[in-house]
Amino acid sequence: MPQFNAGDEVKITACEDDSRAAGRTGRIVDEVEPGPLTEGRWTVHGIGLLIGPVLCHSHELVKTGR
Repeated sequence: MPQFNAGDEVKITACEDDSRAAGRTGRIVDEVEPGPLTEGRWTVHGIGLLIGPVLCHSHELVKTGR
């Protein structure tokens, strides 16, 4: 499972939580690796004006390097 850090910019390749987020970029919010409360999904914020933070599985995210 890829490791992400708070502030990492990621591209969302798919999103079970909100399909409108697919293809967009956002930033990881979580300071620590997600646990059972989010079912192991990362919180991604800053996706778009009308899309709030979403929860995404690791396989749905790709680091952009920014």
